[in-house]
Amino acid sequence: MSQTESEPTVPADKTSGLRLRARLRYLYHGSQPPAVRFRLMVITVDFAIIAFFLASPILKNMGVAFYVLDYLIAAILAADLAARAYAYSDIRDWLKRPIVWLDLFILATLLFPIWLFNLGFLRMLRLWTLLNSDFFWRTIGAKFDDTRVEAIVRALSGLVTFVFVVTGFVYATFRGHDGINGYVDALYFTVATLTTTGFGDVTLPGSAGRLLSIAIMLVGITLFLRLAQALIKPHKVRFPCDRCGLQTHDPDAVHCKACGNLLCIPDED
Repeated sequence: MSQTESEPTVPADKTSGLRLRARLRYLYHGSQPPAVRFRLMVITVDFAIIAFFLASPILKNMGVAFYVLDYLIAAILAADLAARAYAYSDIRDWLKRPIVWLDLFILATLLFPIWLFNLGFLRMLRLWTLLNSDFFWRTIGAKFDDTRVEAIVRALSGLVTFVFVVTGFVYATFRGHDGINGYVDALYFTVATLTTTGFGDVTLPGSAGRLLSIAIMLVGITLFLRLAQALIKPHKVRFPCDRCGLQTHDPDAVHCKACGNLLCIPDED
């Protein structure tokens, strides 16, 4: 009499977990239209959150309503980070990425707004992490083969993020001193210093203020030069060489400049 062996069964909760992970990987990394639409929705929500961060110094006067909105955004950001971590193949490797740690710090400022509000200006780093993320360029950048568009956006994101991070720092640190009476005053000082205009009607007190002004000017010049370089950079198209893997080439290139391989770059004209 033969004895049949029963097939091993997978616990239902583990099966559900595998299905959820597969679904999240599809949404966050897939190339099908539903996945792209999902990522576009996430990016739209991200921009709305960044707008809230920008207006936070003014919205704080709303009282309880501000903290309700703050915790709501914290819940959205936490859910997004948890979903991205679960969709990633190796969570430890995911945690090694600096952008992830920036997002976790931003989440901490949302969860503890009373204690960390003076560091709230660092929330604007979310703009930089978004516009420099693979998530953004897999979704938006896929529509452009011109690498100059990506270079300009990255350079502009660095400049804009720097302006608002410094503005928030000046507002939080020097409010009430020498003309810094509101957020607009801090923004005015930052832009005037960044562009080296130096009207002098709004200044920061002491040696710390002078050192900060010097740092703003030096970093600002560097960021402006980077943006100018991106604007005048020669036009390139993204077309990976199937032999050496070189990603960008001149639009009219016939051969790969790295290995000489014959290229067949599509020409819509």
